[in-house]
Amino acid sequence: MYNNLRVTGLASPFDTEEMIGKIMEAEKVRLNKVEQNKELLVWKREAYNDLNKDFANFILNTRKEFGLTTTTSTGAMVSSSYKNLSWVKAATSSNEQVATVSTTAKAMNGSYNVEVKQLAEGVKMVSNKNITIEGGTKDNLASQFGLDKDDTIRFSIETKNGVKDFEFTDLENTSMKDIVNAINSAKILDEDGKVVGKLGVKASYDPTIDRFFLQTEDTGTKSQLTIKTNDDISEKFINGLNMTNNGKEYNIGTKEIGKDAIISFDGADNIIVDSNQFNINGIDFNIKSEGKFTTTVDTDVDAFYEKIEKFVEEYNKLVEKSNLLLTQKKYRSYQPLTADQKRAMDKSDIELWEEKAKSGILRSDELISRTMGNARILMYEEIEGVEGEFKHLFEIGIGTESFSKGSLGGKLVIDEVKFKKAIKEDPDGVLELLFKEPNYGEGKLENVTSYTAERELTSEQLKVKRSQSGIVTRLYDNFILGMQDIIDKSGVGDDPNLYRNVKSNILIDFVTEYGSISIIDKDVKKLENKIEDLNVYLFNKENQYYSKFAAMEKALSRMNQQSMWLMQQFSN
Repeated sequence: MYNNLRVTGLASPFDTEEMIGKIMEAEKVRLNKVEQNKELLVWKREAYNDLNKDFANFILNTRKEFGLTTTTSTGAMVSSSYKNLSWVKAATSSNEQVATVSTTAKAMNGSYNVEVKQLAEGVKMVSNKNITIEGGTKDNLASQFGLDKDDTIRFSIETKNGVKDFEFTDLENTSMKDIVNAINSAKILDEDGKVVGKLGVKASYDPTIDRFFLQTEDTGTKSQLTIKTNDDISEKFINGLNMTNNGKEYNIGTKEIGKDAIISFDGADNIIVDSNQFNINGIDFNIKSEGKFTTTVDTDVDAFYEKIEKFVEEYNKLVEKSNLLLTQKKYRSYQPLTADQKRAMDKSDIELWEEKAKSGILRSDELISRTMGNARILMYEEIEGVEGEFKHLFEIGIGTESFSKGSLGGKLVIDEVKFKKAIKEDPDGVLELLFKEPNYGEGKLENVTSYTAERELTSEQLKVKRSQSGIVTRLYDNFILGMQDIIDKSGVGDDPNLYRNVKSNILIDFVTEYGSISIIDKDVKKLENKIEDLNVYLFNKENQYYSKFAAMEKALSRMNQQSMWLMQQFSN
């Protein structure tokens, strides 16, 4: 631990502390420079990470807006094909009392006559009369069903998912609520006792009307429900529930089966489906009752235009920010402030100074220039392998803004009339131009998947992949590649999961090749080591100066003593 407690200037008229302080200021010039260089690197890392977050959020937000990704119940993000987009086409039902409809891009435009002949049903068993015996109470099973408190109720329920056994004792302290909870939470176990799924039934009991309800969670003839018992006590309990299925009294051990829905679709009769929610020819149906209706499918030109317009707006924001970083003025006379300088300034002045010092930190940066330059090039290259009539972006009315002095350009502009005309005439062709995926697993991409990093591709494979990709797909791939370059340079910042959400394996190269330590991090570490060495050097140097001045003080003290002795001698 350094000890700076010193007493100086006792024998001389010099302010030793001030003199050494001024000498050390000159000595600290090199340390200040190294600390400023470190601060510049830290600012550069922050600027890179800030832009990289913008790249990531642009991809995540626009994918979500398009519907190209969905989120599962566990929070995982799953990719979806552009052919399943729900905003491209609109479907209407002429009778929403019979059915409501929606559609995806896969549906063909036109009107279709539909008839619902039968709804799908699961097995529904209900009490057709009160279940509490005369004089009994609903507080416990013993009283409610006329059983002894020491009796045991045993029964099994079998569905298409499997069989679950139930057992209830201490009937004086067990109620219908306990029965319902046990059934609703029942799980199917394998031979090793591992949960393999739910039983698939839903039970309820309404004490106000004293009725019990039991039904399968699924519908159709695949749904089934069987209740079995092996003793008189349990049989008395099951029979006491007074259950019927479609008005027919339930007999213990009988397998009850649900019903399929029967549909006629535009002349295709007797289509059998096991649910009241189903898809035919890209149209999603939710049928509610038997009857006839007409569904009409047409391209939703306005919704299509609005989605792409919003994407263009978000892309242009990214271009604007990147261009600002690349062209921002560099104030070379504004260097990072030293600790001493900050102590002498107000907080507001420090902020203004650092705003100037940070300006131009990424001016003409090669990584950003390459990423944004490639984006502009990729938007004008032909899309190969399309089935529609469009192969270039300008053919659908999307181009770049006119050149303006002092701007790097790259922003997109939409010719609304031309773009809407293209959507109306060939919506599938526009979708393909924008979102087409390459032919993975074929030709030069035989061993390539959507998860393969572009860094792993040969130059020929990369060329083929991009030539077969739609414009939006190309942009995403290009930004992901640029993000990887920036991650190698500056690290992942404080949110690595943000990048994993963009692409699950995006950080593999950074972890394996760089050990999760970026190029800037390594440079910062070197400067930190140098700063530590310089601080040790300055401490030792300062001690040397104090030692020299102390020696001088000691010598002056001796001279003063000798002078005083001589004066005493002469005075005698």
